[in-house]
Amino acid sequence: MEARSLLTVDDLLAWPGDDKVELIDGDIVQRPMGRFEHGVAQSYLIGDTISLMRVKGPGGWWIVPEISVRYSAHHCPSHDLAGWRKERMPERPSGIMTLLPDWVCEILSPGHERKDTVTHFLRLQRAGVPFYWIIDPEGRALIAYALDNGAYRACFTAEGSDETALKARIPPFDAVEIDLGILLGGIDSGRSPR
Repeated sequence: MEARSLLTVDDLLAWPGDDKVELIDGDIVQRPMGRFEHGVAQSYLIGDTISLMRVKGPGGWWIVPEISVRYSAHHCPSHDLAGWRKERMPERPSGIMTLLPDWVCEILSPGHERKDTVTHFLRLQRAGVPFYWIIDPEGRALIAYALDNGAYRACFTAEGSDETALKARIPPFDAVEIDLGILLGGIDSGRSPR
């Protein structure tokens, strides 16, 4: 039996065409097609955290969508959203990221749930990414994980409906309110949780 040859970041960079692809455990995998619910969740989360990107120094963040992060020669996923604290990375970076993110958010896409809930979860936990969020826009749910002694633990969970709209401060973004009503596909009532 012939050993499987793992593809590398160089193979990813040389990939022909305009397909959206990423490198997952040595395989080049096509990214799912964008869906409206996915785009809304991504857009609103960027909107709710944009004030953190304007802060210089401590408390400031670089938060970007569809960013490739090189974890190893054979693993370079393109995260739906990822963020770096400006105190760790004060200058605006460029290219494929090699510095470990402080926060990653994946938005589930039909047919790719295992990649986000298992593959990325375990990979980011082993790598030591401090915060990992999973948003299920069609199931209207969010789970935020924080690294605790080398293992992820849920530090915030929410499930939404059309009648429920609240705002919450979710680690690591305690400085801003995230509008869960809009993020999870409900409505914006403008009220905060008690």
